[in-house]
Amino acid sequence: MATAGPSGGAVLRGALRGQRRLLTGAALLGMGHQTCEALVPVVMGAVIDRAVATGSVPALLRWLALLAVLFLLLSTCYRTGARLAERASEQAAHRLRLALTTRVLDPYGGAEAGHLPGALAGIATGDAKRVGVVATVLPFGVAALAGLGVSAALLLRISVPLGLLVLLGIPPLLWLGHRISRPLERRSGVEQDRAARAGGIAADLVTGLRVLKGIGAEAAAVARYRTVSQDSLAAALRAARSRAAHDGGLQALTGLFIVLIALVGAVLAMDGRVSVGELIAAVGLAQFLLGPFQVLTWANGEFAQGRASAGRIAEVLAAPPAVPHHRAPHAATPGSGPWSAGPGPGGLRLSGVGYGALRGLDLEVAPGELLGVVTDDPAAAADLLRCLGREADPAAGTVELDGTSLTALDPAELRRSVLVAHHDAVLFAGTLRENLLGSPDGELTGAVLAASAADEVAAALPAGLDTEVSEGGRSLSGGQRQRVALARALAASPAVLVLHDPTTAVDSVTESRIAERLRALRHGRTTVLVTTSPALLARADRVVVLTDGAVTADGTHQTLTADPAYRTLVLA
Repeated sequence: MATAGPSGGAVLRGALRGQRRLLTGAALLGMGHQTCEALVPVVMGAVIDRAVATGSVPALLRWLALLAVLFLLLSTCYRTGARLAERASEQAAHRLRLALTTRVLDPYGGAEAGHLPGALAGIATGDAKRVGVVATVLPFGVAALAGLGVSAALLLRISVPLGLLVLLGIPPLLWLGHRISRPLERRSGVEQDRAARAGGIAADLVTGLRVLKGIGAEAAAVARYRTVSQDSLAAALRAARSRAAHDGGLQALTGLFIVLIALVGAVLAMDGRVSVGELIAAVGLAQFLLGPFQVLTWANGEFAQGRASAGRIAEVLAAPPAVPHHRAPHAATPGSGPWSAGPGPGGLRLSGVGYGALRGLDLEVAPGELLGVVTDDPAAAADLLRCLGREADPAAGTVELDGTSLTALDPAELRRSVLVAHHDAVLFAGTLRENLLGSPDGELTGAVLAASAADEVAAALPAGLDTEVSEGGRSLSGGQRQRVALARALAASPAVLVLHDPTTAVDSVTESRIAERLRALRHGRTTVLVTTSPALLARADRVVVLTDGAVTADGTHQTLTADPAYRTLVLA
């Protein structure tokens, strides 16, 4: 459950902490690699002083053998360490994706607020990957610092001034690198935000492509995407300029520092304070320093981008729930009170409910009743569905299930007993059978298929129930999608089923058949039909009319047809 979430820094630390063993191993191997790299110029200087200068072939062979061992060790350490670091990166990104998915699917909701679905997908992929990359660069950064330390120690052994120059020069360089990374971190966050928004808009437009073509809005859609795409491009270019300035600035500082080391070494050699071999070792160490500094430059940039992405992930994880986590002191829960034998009979009571377009709504649905609800305002229907499914809690009044307030029940448990099937139900990529069995507890029977007329959909497809359905069900017609969505809701067989306009896209003959079979299939279980369909309302036990968010009429469909206002809503 998501009552509060971590900060960006906590997200970053948590991602790294979870990979501690891998990162420790990678860092140790990286330090071994850097140490061997730093020893190479020292060994080469020793070859000059102790073998070439003396003309000793055995000494030359010994030092060359040592050099070969160093290269073998540094190669092995690098390969193994890089493999461990990459594994840590992928595992950290995977854990973040799981955390984001868990938060988005949390029954208390709230994570999706302010985000398009495509934007959430972008955060779960691009931002999670960028945070994961930090797990790759961390051991390399530690190894680079170790390489600088080893180089300083070796230079101190060759010459105290050279060693002190490195030891005293590194901290200011690292501080300057951190300062230079600030604009990159800021602009990287904006870049990811714009890219996620562009991806979300693109996914939104692709999902509604058929509608856009039907109303001739292709040009407007292209213009809308062009605008967000250009914003994303501009943000990406600004981030790229910051990255170039960051890398170029650090490279320039590093180059000047290495030149300074080489100049000091040359002066010492001309004064005779270091030998030729030591000068070669010092110059080689100065050149070697370029590698650790380049690694630190890369790591610094990746850290900046990783921090920005961690902040975006934290926003989703820390999003407040759509419904609060409060439970009454003696609330009934599954396993106690009226829930002890499983879900109750399915009685609903709304008392003085005020939420959105609902104004002091009082409504009672008896267990096993088939109730029709007609509204004069689509917003009132949508708000009623949100309250019944506890996607939101009413601002005033209470909604009760079998005498227990919905706020006293865990949403996950509640939704196993109360299923709200929205008008715009989504189908998923996969087979028709997989879409129909949306619930793991669902049972796909012939009665369910017949009641929803989904058996006709299956019969019209080449592979029947095993026919592949494209994403969003776009390979099916509107009527076919609606029947499949209805069958999925019926297959779940909840104690309380709330259906919102389940037959608007089917012909009148099929609608009448669905109404008759739906009543028979749901006999004895509570069903609420939020609709203006005369065929469905005629099969209801009772119909209530909501006007201005409150009940203004109550009766059967047959008796209410005498009311001109009802006829206008239903029969016009």
